[in-house]
Amino acid sequence: MRSLLLKRVTDLAVAAVLLVLSAPVMVGVAAMVYLRMGRPVLFRQQRAGRGGRPFTLLKFRTMRDESGPDGTPLSDRRRLTSLGRWLRRTSLDELPQLVNVLRGEMSLIGPRPLLLRYLDRYTPRQARRHDVKPGLTGWAQVNGRNAISWEEKFALDLWYVDNWSLRLDAWILLHTVWRIVCPQGISHLGDATMPEFMGTGGTNRMG
Repeated sequence: MRSLLLKRVTDLAVAAVLLVLSAPVMVGVAAMVYLRMGRPVLFRQQRAGRGGRPFTLLKFRTMRDESGPDGTPLSDRRRLTSLGRWLRRTSLDELPQLVNVLRGEMSLIGPRPLLLRYLDRYTPRQARRHDVKPGLTGWAQVNGRNAISWEEKFALDLWYVDNWSLRLDAWILLHTVWRIVCPQGISHLGDATMPEFMGTGGTNRMG
């Protein structure tokens, strides 16, 4: 309990400092998104938090809202803009999630929050990734990010859940800085982002 309390205090302190320090950058990014893509500047989406509880994740918008003749949204590859690719490569699109951390919906370190519709697709073991708060970055992000398969991601998430410590969080945070400086694994092979998770043993398709 003492470690969990210290983790929360650390989340609050670091997120608050980063939010203040990054405020000029966030204003600049917001202006670029508005000028290049218009409103809304922020992308809001329901994601699964600790225990699978939904919360509204915040990101800078990286894609246009474009649909085909039948009203179905176009693929991520076709909607992702050049500005969006740069924001993803530099991870600047994730900065608004510092607000999610301050709200207590996320932690600085933890499994990345995924779509609510994935909840019914996890195996019981994979669902244990929700035993902790989702994070801005995590063990899977510094060990392959989107270049690895969903099953590999979940195995790394579960390893984090079973081996969590403040020392491990510090290690992940330091290596996240390195990954931002030397970005790798931004997208899955052949995809603009990551194919949709259809369940272990199922067929993944573009989300």
